Amino acid sequence: MTITKSISEEKVAAVKQMIEASRKIVITCHKTPDGDALGSSLGLAAVLAGDNKQVQVITPDTPPKLLKFLPGAENIVIASRYHERAKHLLDNADLVFCMDYNAPMRIDRLEPMLMESGAPRIMIDHHLDPEDFTDVAISSPEESSTCALLYRLLYQMGWSGKIHADAATCIYTGMLTDTGNFSYNSNNPDLYLIIARLLTTGINKDEIYNTVWNTNSVNRLRICGYAIYKRMMLLRDYSLALITLNRSELREFDYVKGDTEGLVNKPLSIPGIVWSVFIREDEDDFVKVSMRSTGDFHVNTICEKLYGGGGHCNAAGGEYHGSIKAAVEKLFGYLPEISAELEKAKEKD
Repeated sequence: MTITKSISEEKVAAVKQMIEASRKIVITCHKTPDGDALGSSLGLAAVLAGDNKQVQVITPDTPPKLLKFLPGAENIVIASRYHERAKHLLDNADLVFCMDYNAPMRIDRLEPMLMESGAPRIMIDHHLDPEDFTDVAISSPEESSTCALLYRLLYQMGWSGKIHADAATCIYTGMLTDTGNFSYNSNNPDLYLIIARLLTTGINKDEIYNTVWNTNSVNRLRICGYAIYKRMMLLRDYSLALITLNRSELREFDYVKGDTEGLVNKPLSIPGIVWSVFIREDEDDFVKVSMRSTGDFHVNTICEKLYGGGGHCNAAGGEYHGSIKAAVEKLFGYLPEISAELEKAKEKD
């Protein structure tokens, strides 16, 4: 079996030409980067650096501690710490990649720097409804992750041979995390053909799995245990589990980014729970929302409507600029509207 060539040859040729014409390349990803955002950014950086390009990955804020094992993570420029450095890099770039985001607002403080940069821009992303802010958009909401889409692009460019073990580690990690260890949005056979090819580079997928899912700090275990014991609410009339954590609770457990990774998936193991929502207060009047579901119940449309986000049918996220109480009330106010859809999803199950 061969990997499907789903990206138009015109776009593939355009990306290849833009890369070959560039020397200084900047790679950006969304705020609060997850495994897919960092994996696709660092994976692409590793490939381009091997092609004698000057490549720099810039993130809007600090990446999660649990993803610091990714090759190249130590060289990331964090815009919240090094604002002038990030601006200088974007001002002097020949080409900018926009990885794993579909709108410039998702890169927070980097947005004005990106839009003021004179460099051409390439989007590689798998979220719904991409905005028109790049010169070339490689967008595929059907793809399980941006990392899988990146591999597909490199493959169609004839560059799969340039994916060495460091790049493969990053790409595989993004695929792993954005599918919950291949437990959702992962029925496309191409996904496993890509994994097979990545394994030929010598990566240790078992070690990556243990690093991502089975490595916990004491505080991470404690905050997740507290969240499930004290902060999980079951709304069985709506087949919903809701977990909330406010800033004072996060501080109590010395929370660092990544400590609650995977928490939103836990309630789905409860019989009768079709969807799970985790709302975390990251800053004053700013909360992050994560949703997961089973079967044919679509949480991406809920995230898009309520929290300006999106994602896949069974895995989505968004943001809310306001109090955590208001974010919860917004969710509760919407529940009666989805009763019919929820019943249909439960009947199919």
